[in-house]
Amino acid sequence: MEGLIKGLVHAALGDDDNDDRNNRRDSRDERSRSSWAEVVSGDQDQDPQDHPPPRHHNWTSQEEPRYEQEEWRQQGSRLSNRPQKEEQRHDDSYGDSYRPQREQYRPKQEEWESQSSNRHKKFDEENNDGWQTVGKPSRRQQHKVPKDNWNNYKLPPDEQEYSNDIDVGGRAEPSNDELYDLSKACDKLWDLDLNRLVPGKDYEIDCGEGKKAYQKEDMAEGCLFTWVSDDVFRKPTFARFLSLLDNYNPNQGSKEVVTSEERQEQASFIEEISRTAPIKYLHKYLVSKGIASGSFQEFKRMISSLWFDLYSRGGTSGSSSAFEHVFVGEIKNNSEVSGFHNWLQFYLEEAKGRVDYQGYIFPRRRGEIPDSETQLLTIQFEWNNVLKSVSSTLVGVSPEFEIALYTLCFYVGEEDNHIQLGPYSVNIKCYRLGNRIGSVYPIAES
Repeated sequence: MEGLIKGLVHAALGDDDNDDRNNRRDSRDERSRSSWAEVVSGDQDQDPQDHPPPRHHNWTSQEEPRYEQEEWRQQGSRLSNRPQKEEQRHDDSYGDSYRPQREQYRPKQEEWESQSSNRHKKFDEENNDGWQTVGKPSRRQQHKVPKDNWNNYKLPPDEQEYSNDIDVGGRAEPSNDELYDLSKACDKLWDLDLNRLVPGKDYEIDCGEGKKAYQKEDMAEGCLFTWVSDDVFRKPTFARFLSLLDNYNPNQGSKEVVTSEERQEQASFIEEISRTAPIKYLHKYLVSKGIASGSFQEFKRMISSLWFDLYSRGGTSGSSSAFEHVFVGEIKNNSEVSGFHNWLQFYLEEAKGRVDYQGYIFPRRRGEIPDSETQLLTIQFEWNNVLKSVSSTLVGVSPEFEIALYTLCFYVGEEDNHIQLGPYSVNIKCYRLGNRIGSVYPIAES
């Protein structure tokens, strides 16, 4: 009788329904707390809603976006191997009349301090089962980046194993036309990039919707990268490049501490790319111009110094390098992303939830909407909650190609280098800090 009375009381109060709801909620909470290990291993189910039908663009007259002017131009002189020209000073950002006021994105100080103290820990320590999925829903087939050989990159030089030299025969010799015309030389580098990836075969991107640079709406429902093949990260030059990306403090002005192991990673990367066609062509080109030594060993030391030697940025000596700024990126005063023009860095940071892709910037001419096949993109994103209003990157190209391209433009070109790269008309912007690379990046031209 007592049990019957209790049952009637519970039914009147709806306790059974509450228990069912609690059980269902606990189940949902448990499913939602997917760990980072599940995300990167690809064990999560794909939601059919992650694949919406394509949307159409309604084009209106657009003013041309103004591209970034890097902050270092206010610090250093513009020097080159030719007689100096009068330095032109440029604003570091969009003018107030062009960019409306917007809320500043400032990471919490304690978050940055935590990142700074742990910046030399490798991805094995970051991708642990305690991490949870963050950011917008991803359409990517998640996986861990293969890094079986990364620890070997720290070994002494005599214990390193490298790929065989690429033999391209006479193609590595620059022609007279290429020595006379920088655009033809850069286009030759494009042809020599034997490791350049194929869209749809090696990776896939989803560009989302377009926007003007000053618009703050997020026009991308998902991530930029849908997937990247595991085989990409097993390519020797790609793998050695990836091992360098976590060696840096993202705060501009924070002094870098370079360990002996990190120096060995740098040396291993330079040695690996020196065996590829773009770097071999670069060497012969600079020798023909009287810029580099005929000694390949001297040339490798020259390239290593250009990209990895530390210099002052933001008033702190030893706080930056060309490699860190161009490929990894820096945060200026916790309110602005500076540099960060490499697609591999973008992919990895997006996979970890640190990058929020917000759409592409409208091209200067109508009808040139980027798609999954496009390998030169102008985009907007947030990195660690800090906005990059306009950024441009070459997607799918190899690390050796970018090193060769930007080095060539630095030594032979000007600040603006209007060139052709395969199907793309590009302006390679090259800013100098004395005899150093201040910044260099591509801008898509109409």
